[in-house]
Amino acid sequence: MKLEGEGCLLRIYIGEQDKWHHSPLYEAIVLKARELGMAGATVLRGPMGFGAHSHMHTAKILRLSEDLPVVIEIVDTDEKIRTFLPEFDAMVKDGLITLEKVRVIKYQGNPAKL
Repeated sequence: MKLEGEGCLLRIYIGEQDKWHHSPLYEAIVLKARELGMAGATVLRGPMGFGAHSHMHTAKILRLSEDLPVVIEIVDTDEKIRTFLPEFDAMVKDGLITLEKVRVIKYQGNPAKL
């Protein structure tokens, strides 16, 4: 896949404990992105954060079982990202989804890793 120049960055902010059909929501989103042929996706786990309900989520030693913040980032063309957006209407019940333009400098896989 070739991806250069103008692209889009989709960010999805959810909780680590959020589910989709008994599986972690972040996992379901990444698998759906792969199924739809997106360029790639990354899941980032945050040590602390809060959202729309202002409830603090933290990884402090006494609260290790708390629902930590998770951010999923997907970069691809504007067209592919926008066709992916309707998938979230049913999947993301509580969270934040943002979209911004990005400039892709380099996107290349290592053929030796195939």
